Amino acid sequence: MNSPLTLKKPTNLLLGLCLLLSISCNPSKEGLLLEPKSTYRIDQDDTKDSIRIKAAHVIPTENQFNALKDEFIAFVHFGPNTFTAKEWGSGMEDPTVFDLKELDTDQWCKAMKAAGMTKVIFTAKHHDGFVLWQSRYTTHGLMSTGFRNGKGDVLKDLAASCEKYGLDLGVYLSPADLYQIENPSGLYGNLSKKTKRTIPRTVKGRPFENKTTFEFEVDDYNEYFLNQLFELLTEYGPIKEVWFDGAHPKRKGGQTYDYTSWKTLIRKLAPEAVIFGRQDIRWCGNESGQTREKEWNVIPYQENPNQMNRFADITGEDVAGMEKLFKANYLHYQPAETNTSIREGWFYRNDHEQGVRSADDVFDMYERAVGGNSIFLLNIPPNTQGLFPDRDVKVLEEVGKRIRNTYSKDLLMDAKGPKEVLDNDDQSYLLLDRSKSFEISLKASVKINRLIIQEAIRSHGERVAAFSLEALLDGEWKEIANGYNIGYKNILRFPEVSTDKLRITVDEERFIPAINKVAAYHYETRPPQLNIERDLKGMVNIEPKKVDFGWKTYEQDIAGSLNKDLSIRYTLDGTEPNTESMLYEGPFQLEHGEVKAAAFGKNDRGAIAQSLFGAIKESWKIVSASSSENNHEASKAIDGNKETYFKAKGRENGGQQLTVDLGTALTITGFTYMPPSADKEGMIALGNIYYSSDGSNWQLLEGFEFGNLINDPTLRRHDFKKPIKTRFIKLEAKRIAGGHRFAAIAELGLLVK
Repeated sequence: MNSPLTLKKPTNLLLGLCLLLSISCNPSKEGLLLEPKSTYRIDQDDTKDSIRIKAAHVIPTENQFNALKDEFIAFVHFGPNTFTAKEWGSGMEDPTVFDLKELDTDQWCKAMKAAGMTKVIFTAKHHDGFVLWQSRYTTHGLMSTGFRNGKGDVLKDLAASCEKYGLDLGVYLSPADLYQIENPSGLYGNLSKKTKRTIPRTVKGRPFENKTTFEFEVDDYNEYFLNQLFELLTEYGPIKEVWFDGAHPKRKGGQTYDYTSWKTLIRKLAPEAVIFGRQDIRWCGNESGQTREKEWNVIPYQENPNQMNRFADITGEDVAGMEKLFKANYLHYQPAETNTSIREGWFYRNDHEQGVRSADDVFDMYERAVGGNSIFLLNIPPNTQGLFPDRDVKVLEEVGKRIRNTYSKDLLMDAKGPKEVLDNDDQSYLLLDRSKSFEISLKASVKINRLIIQEAIRSHGERVAAFSLEALLDGEWKEIANGYNIGYKNILRFPEVSTDKLRITVDEERFIPAINKVAAYHYETRPPQLNIERDLKGMVNIEPKKVDFGWKTYEQDIAGSLNKDLSIRYTLDGTEPNTESMLYEGPFQLEHGEVKAAAFGKNDRGAIAQSLFGAIKESWKIVSASSSENNHEASKAIDGNKETYFKAKGRENGGQQLTVDLGTALTITGFTYMPPSADKEGMIALGNIYYSSDGSNWQLLEGFEFGNLINDPTLRRHDFKKPIKTRFIKLEAKRIAGGHRFAAIAELGLLVK
């Protein structure tokens, strides 16, 4: 803060004087003006400067701080959807579709431990209402399957494996419950009255070892939910996170959730647990692993979050900038979880179509999320054999290897500088009350390309708003990286430098910074990920993906400098490329098919990239289309550029269409749909495909349905039941995801025989 502070009218003369003296003249030894706490109320006479000071004294609870220290945690989605290949079940599946024969949760935990994960959150009940433990309060679950003759308990197995491998356990219990909605005797939305209920409800022959009881005034569904929470929190060891989301696939009877009662029960039975989706932990706002440039964890609220019953998703890019805080009634510490899945979807579908993220992707997300003041939550869905698939395990093992190789040795261990930031003590801190810079000297020059910096958030909250890193190179200080807020942890990533001296400067602050830790590391670069594209004429181009470093100081081509001996090799027969595969020497012609490619260094191979290409679009023409929005003409659906898209004007009941002349008759076996990634209003969830030989007489080929498009806007594929020869194709939208009225297509592709 460079401008003079305007303080609120002091309610206490001594406090007002202390504020003035501390900020303007002589800051307190500890850099504190107010009592640090997790929630601060904004008063009517607070000024912008006093709000800034309050924000600088908002700190995490002990549970929240421990959750941040977990850093890299796992999600496990498992259930009937695993066997039906759906993302969301209907709730009315026959329980026997969960046809699990074997289960090895030790294998799960071994893989998660190898990845460097510290905690796993298990979907004990997803939106379909099917339970994966031996609940007393429903028969819609494992007890009605053939798994271990109806006696199996996946959560019990997992809890034992977690204890064996030293992992913490969390549970996901979906508030939404389609079985309780669709079942004629279901409790969800049955219009029952709120009456006093004892939790847990007694079930003959199934007593609880834990004798704690609660009295709540709730309806039937909330009683059911509380009874199940009681089971989960008392019979499977310590629970460290309870995970709620806001999904509502279907509503009924005006059902509401009595979260206040849920929280009371959780706080009593799982005192070390954080609650996701409520006041403890928030969603990052997307399911693709994206991180914000600035991720402040001091969040503005209009109501007291500690007393709220409902929590809306917090999305957008600017969540907690000072202008947002100035308009708040409460400031509350609430860290984010950055979540995504290792696979294309939350549940296992298959191994021949469902894509798996590369180790490059996951490691990059790890550094951005953990190094961006958030928690990284990665989903790994088990397959129908009750195992993590081999491809997923290989990625986890490689990511864990990179984390250990990069971050196990602090290159500043023997450095000289402020002992508070080098002593590896999370209680100590360097207070930058006068000078905003400090230097660190090494005995000899070292190669570095990563720097970790942390604030003393447990005692002083989040204060740094911008900072820079300089290295002494050839006798001159040169800025090599910069960042914005720090919070729990910021990982700066930058091109490799060799230096024996570093300087860190706080360039902008909310209040007197307290730096807890600084450490430097070196990441051994690997052959880069590749990008495979094909133009309208069928020419395929393979090149390294542009690496987007969120904390870079200038444009740089990381891939270009990775390895002078870099080569790219590819295959067209579906096999994985090796050192004997075709050498990529420039663009080549491809009528249709799948390209797999990888970059090779001296001793290792990069991640495999693959792209499936259908018919060449050079001769395609738009015959007709629904009226389009400005700058989103129909031709953009077939222009070969997924960054542009056709967007049809909104209609109440769908019905938008796009008709294409293929130029010649083709035998097609399916189609691909790329939704626009930058526009969530027009994602086509349900529709029909028609075909015609003359463009006049049309026949319905097949209907199609795509799920979870808004949160996962990736390429979707639909294979036809049988090939069809046609010259004209028509796509008709029937339902748009999220209840929107527009229809949009970034790219339409046709798979050919």
